[in-house]
Amino acid sequence: MNSVQPIPVVVLSGFLGSGKTTLLNHLLTHRGGTRIGVVVNDFGSIEIDAMSVACQVGDSMVSLGGGCLCCAVDGSELDAYLEKLAAPVHRIDVIVIEASGLAEPQEMVRMLMANENPAVRYGGLVQVVDAAEFDATRAAHPETDRHLGVADLVVLNKTDRVDAAERARIEAELAALAAPGTPLVGADHGRIDPELLFDRRPWTETRGQLSFEDLLAEAGEHAHEDEDDKHAGHAHAAYESVSFTTDQALSPRRFIDFLDRRPAGLYRVKGFVWFGVPGHQERYEVHAVGRFLRFDPGPWGRGEPRRTQLVLIGRGIDGGDLLDGLEACREPDPGRARPESMWGVLRYVPRPVTEEAPSDGAGEEPA
Repeated sequence: MNSVQPIPVVVLSGFLGSGKTTLLNHLLTHRGGTRIGVVVNDFGSIEIDAMSVACQVGDSMVSLGGGCLCCAVDGSELDAYLEKLAAPVHRIDVIVIEASGLAEPQEMVRMLMANENPAVRYGGLVQVVDAAEFDATRAAHPETDRHLGVADLVVLNKTDRVDAAERARIEAELAALAAPGTPLVGADHGRIDPELLFDRRPWTETRGQLSFEDLLAEAGEHAHEDEDDKHAGHAHAAYESVSFTTDQALSPRRFIDFLDRRPAGLYRVKGFVWFGVPGHQERYEVHAVGRFLRFDPGPWGRGEPRRTQLVLIGRGIDGGDLLDGLEACREPDPGRARPESMWGVLRYVPRPVTEEAPSDGAGEEPA
C-alpha cells in the first residue's frame, strides 16, 4: 500500500500541558492494525514525552530533542527522519508528529509542504486546546490566536474539567478565532476517534506472527474496553458515518462547491472520486481532515469499475442532507465538460517539484 500511496503526515500541536501526548497515546493504543510512525519533538534536554510513547512504537519513533522543529534552518533534519520512517521496510501507514509545546505550527506546516520526498505528504494540523487553562494560556501566549487560525482541526481537550456553560463560552471563542468552518472536537483525556485522522486497518491485515509490540497493543485495546464502556459519549460512539457510492461521474464544480459548504461538524472526508472529464480520466483520491483538503490522482486498477466511493465522518451532521448534496453532484454527461471545470479540484492536487518551480505548498491548502 505505502509503495503506491504517499504516507500522510499529521501534526499534533498545542501549548505545554494541553494534552498532546495523552491524545497521541490514545491514538497508539486504539490504532488497530495501523502502523503509526511517530516523531516526538520535545523542548529541553529530558525527553519525557518521548519516553512515554516509546514503549508503544518501538523502532518506529524518532525524537528531535533540544528545541523545536520549526527552528531548523532548512528542515533537513525533519526530512531525514521522515525518510527513515517512510522506508518500505517499516510498512508505516501514517506518521504523527507531536510538536513541541513552543513550536510554531505554521512554520512546521510550511516545512512539510516543502518536503520533496514523494513517499510522504502533509495530512493536516490538529491544534489541541486545554479547556481548563484556556484563558490563562491565551494571556501567557498571545500567539494562541494565530495558531488556531492555521489549524485544520481543533480538539478542545479536558472538557471534563469545565462545566457546560464554560465549555460553551470557550467553544464560541474558538469558533471566532479559528478560520471559518474549522471543525471543533470536544474530548477528555485525549479520547478522539482515530478515524478522524487516519484509516484504522484491521489487525488481520498487518499481523503475522505476533510480536511483543502487537501483544502490548492488543492488551492495551482490551484494557481500555471497560473504560470506554463507561464513556460511551467519547471516541467512535460520538460520531456518525455516511457512505456514498455511485457509478455516475461527479461534476467537479458541484463537488468542490459541496466541499466548500461542508458543515463544521463534518470532520473527515475520504474515498475516491470519478470525474470523467476529458483529459482527467484518473481516479482522484480525496482526503479531508477538518479544513485541510487534498486530491491525489492515480490510475484505476485493471478491471476496476469507474465509480465514486466516499465516507464522511462527523458529529451532529445531517446524513440525509449530505447524501442529497452528493446526489446533486452527479454529472450525466461528463464527456461534454470543459477542461477548465477541473480547475477547482486541481487547486488541491500537489504540484510536482521541479528545479524551476520548487514546491510552495500550492494545491495543499486548507479548503
